[in-house]
This record gives sequence, C-alpha cells and structure tokens, in this order.
Amino acid sequence: MVNHLVTYPPQNRLEDLRAGLVRAGVDGFVIPRADEFLGEYVPPSGERLAWLTGFTGSAGMAIVLPDRAAVFTDGRYTTQVAQQTDPRLWERRHIIEEPPVTWLKAHAAGRRIGYDPWLHPQAALDRLAASGAVLVPLPVNPLDAIWADRPAAPTAPAEPWPEEFAGRSAAEKREAIAAVLREAGQDAATLADAHSVAWLLNMRGGDLDHTPLALAFAILRADGSVTLFMDPSKAGPTLREALGNAVSIEPREALPAALEALKGRTVRLDPEATPAWFGQALGAAGATVSPGPDPIRLPRACKTEAERTGARAAHRRDARPMIRFLAWFAREARHGELTEMAAASQLLAFRRMEDRFRAESFPAIAGAGEHGAIIHYRATEASNRAIHPNEPFLLDSGAQYLDGTTDITRTLWTGPGAPPAELRTRYTLVLRGMIALSATRFPEGVAGPHLDAIARRPLWEAGLDYDHGTGHGVGAFLSVHEGPAAFSRSAANIPLQEGMILSDEPGFYLPGAYGIRLENLLLVRPVAAAPGPRRWLHFETLTLVPFDRELIDAGALDRTERAWLDAYHARILVEVGPTLDGPTMEWLRAACAPL
Repeated sequence: MVNHLVTYPPQNRLEDLRAGLVRAGVDGFVIPRADEFLGEYVPPSGERLAWLTGFTGSAGMAIVLPDRAAVFTDGRYTTQVAQQTDPRLWERRHIIEEPPVTWLKAHAAGRRIGYDPWLHPQAALDRLAASGAVLVPLPVNPLDAIWADRPAAPTAPAEPWPEEFAGRSAAEKREAIAAVLREAGQDAATLADAHSVAWLLNMRGGDLDHTPLALAFAILRADGSVTLFMDPSKAGPTLREALGNAVSIEPREALPAALEALKGRTVRLDPEATPAWFGQALGAAGATVSPGPDPIRLPRACKTEAERTGARAAHRRDARPMIRFLAWFAREARHGELTEMAAASQLLAFRRMEDRFRAESFPAIAGAGEHGAIIHYRATEASNRAIHPNEPFLLDSGAQYLDGTTDITRTLWTGPGAPPAELRTRYTLVLRGMIALSATRFPEGVAGPHLDAIARRPLWEAGLDYDHGTGHGVGAFLSVHEGPAAFSRSAANIPLQEGMILSDEPGFYLPGAYGIRLENLLLVRPVAAAPGPRRWLHFETLTLVPFDRELIDAGALDRTERAWLDAYHARILVEVGPTLDGPTMEWLRAACAPL
C-alpha cells in the first residue's frame, strides 16, 4: 500500500493549497470537518480536514492564511490533535477557549477568506463574519483541486426500513411534517440532513461505515410530496415501491433547477443544518427563505413505541456479547498478552454472532492505561499497545442492530492485583454521578443543560471535572450521536420529551496515566403517578451490562446509590442471564452479586 503522507507530505499539501488560494484571489481558506451533508461522520471522500492536517477526529476545523495556519478542536481531542498534527505547520487551538472567530479577528480582520458554500451552514458563516474578515464563497473548492487521489463518493444501495421497526409509515410521516409547513405558511422545506431524509422516508443505506445512511438531499412540499436527490441507481425496485408515487428520485445535478422552480415560494431552511449554498441558490432564484429548525429533528428524537421496543430489544441483545466479552477479558487480561486492537476485535466478533447485527455504531475506543485519557482515542497499528496487568482499560463501543442503536462504556481493571485506592475513589465518583443522573425525576420543560451538573456533582465536590458533555441523543438504527437534546452546558435549551434516548457518560481523565468513563443509555418516560398537576419525567435505563466490582469503593456509596446498583445488577441477571452459556452465567452471577 502506498503511504500518501510520504509521497505527498503535509507541508507540500499546505503549500499547494496556499498557491491555490492565490489563484482564487483570497487571503485564506476555512476547512471544516464536514461534507455537504454536515454530519459528524463522513465518507472517505469527505475527509478533507484529515487529508490536509493529519487530524482524524470527528469534530474540528482548520484555517489557512498565507503566513500561518491553525487547527481547532474541543477537549475530547486535545491529546489526539497534538499527536497527529505537525506543530511546525499548525497551531493547535481549543475551539471553545479560543474559537475560530477570535483567531480570525486577531489575524485576518479585513482580509478575504474563502469558503466552500457546500461545507458550511449559514449560521456558522454568520458567526465567523463577526471576526471582521470578508467571507468569500468559492465556486470550486481549492483543496479538492489538489486532492488528486480523492476517493470516489459512496454508491451503496438504499433500502426501505420496515414499518414494524419504524412504527409509522413514510406516508404518515410526510403528511405530518407537511402539515407543519402548511400551518407555518410555508410551501416547502429543504432537507439537507441525511438523517432527516432517512427518517422521513423510512430509508436506510450503507454510504457510511457506522451509520446506516443513504446520503441524500430532499425537498418536502406542503402537499406531502418529496423530491429525493441521490444517484437513481441506488434506488432499487423494492425501495421505489416502498416510497410510492409521491416521492420522485432525481440525480444531485437536478438540485439547482429544482430550487429555481421554487421562485416566488416560501421555503423553510435550517440555517444551522443546511449548506449555505442552498440559501444562496434560493435567494438567486427569487424564493423567500424562511429560516427555521429542521422540522424533522424533534419528531425523529421522540421515538415511537415501536422504536422504543426495538431499542429495548437491541440493548438486551447487545448485553450478551458485552457480558461474554467481560467474562473473557477477566480471564485473559491479567496475562498481559492482549492488545487494544485484539480486545476490540474480540468484542466485534462476539457482536457479529447476534441476530440483526449490522455494524459497529462507531469505531470502538479501546484505551489501555494512558490511552484511556485520550477521550476519543482510536488504536492504530502505530499506537496499538499491550494491555498490561494491573492497569485500567477503557472500552467505549456500540452496535447497529436492525431494530436499534447501542452505545456503552465500561472501565475495567485488568488485575490480578487490587487497583490503587486513588483509582477506585475516582471511579466511584464517576459511578455516583452516572447513578445520580439515571435516577433523576424532573418536571416537563427541563432541558439537558439543566441536568448536566447532576452527573458532575460528586466529581466537583472532590475538585475534579471532565471536558466533554455528559450525554448525547441516540438514533433508532441511525446515528449514535443525534440531536437536538443533550446533557451539556453548551447544548441547546431543548426540553426533554417522552421517547428521547440519551447517553449518560460522566468521566475523569488524568493525561498520561488513565481515563475513566461509564456510560449507559437512558429512555425518557413519564412518571406514572406523579404528585401535583405537573407532568413529571424520569429515565428508563436501557443498557444491561454490569460494572467492574474491583473498581467500586462500596463504602463510598450511600444507601440509595447502593440500592440502585444492586437493583440494576439484579435486573441484568433476570433479563440477560437466561440467554448466556453456563460459564458466562457463572461469571455474571459473581459480577452481579449484591454489594
């Protein structure tokens, strides 16, 4: 295999991009970690940030000027970006503490900064414009012009997702969202988020490795009809029959003409989730752009009864390979013969044995010792190391099943010796925070940012914290990271609603030493017999996998916390235990014994 970083080194890529900027008549260029669908996960053809900088994280941005360049990312990737980028070429900046707009204001105010209008939503451009830089849309991406060996766009077939899992037909969904448009006096909506298109049409695909999407755009009209923009060859007879006559399929090249046909119409467009190109094209066509949130994001987040049933089934199914892995790991890890990649491969092998398994929901994060402190670590052939006896091992993984998406993190002790007292103390603080959020009851109207501190409180009381959100939304056989709700100080103030699924994953990280994170998925449900006139909500825990007893300081748990943990482990024994083989069941009995 040719090493393209050697044959075309990063310094040459940066120099060639700067030459292209001179030809384009701009003083700089902004490169987001996004493709034209603005999703977190992109196909190889959309990995522009990684190709230019070497940074492979799932969130970030780079800005290139004639005399300097910077790459921005958040606290999840601070260590990773330092490892993967050349400090002689790239300044490393924290995207929250020194956002791109601040850096541009300091270094490029008044200068012409180019951007690809397919890769930025208008709202993000408006924030960058506050820097005083003059933002210039470029008709041709200058990075693409020098990326000679750029992979081809994916061409996986699109398929219908059965109504038995979706809970509503595509026709019902189209009519429900069209009614929203009619009530708002809007003639159509542009749908640029491929997840929204997938939900609306009960359609899934294989264009991404870990998210079952068919990458496509759509226009939904107020009469419920839809034009779907993707390669028509991806839609076979089964999908076409499922979509029906109200959904037409056009190639991507038909998009400009379709937007021009909306002249004089009022078109809803989400400025946070739609490439700026759409608004610019609609404006040029004489349409009236009505800014507003994607009308599908909230309905998609509130799972139907069928999707909730599927999520429960998927988590019970996923518990089996996870528990098999934990029993296997407890036997093997203490010998020091495992590696990070071998452990992740073994878990994947166990998952592949399960019915309805389709793929991992993201590449497993398998970090031993100091690698556990890299929040979104991914073992490579270069970084893969042995898992040593008597150290912590952080494993964050998930699966895509046909009826649901899972995401779970457990921190494990390899043994055979006892873990240090400090590690047990900090693990237990993280566990207490996870339990506290899981057990919270709250009135309707409360949003994720209001609850984030509950999971942090035990750590805060010890003077500790973590530099990431406490939880994210999760899709139904869709993306493992789904909006609009989240447990985070920086999350949108979106009230939690019945049917939402979110992760609960506090952590603690000591760079160069170890990381601790514990994660379960939670389903928002109404409290059955709430006192008073207000409607109250609580969480149903979906994940059914035990915690490592070696790392729990039982004496640091109060009576309520201990009761929650004992009840959780007892539930695992009842719901998952009967499906396991004898030796694994024996291990589970010991792992789930009351504290």
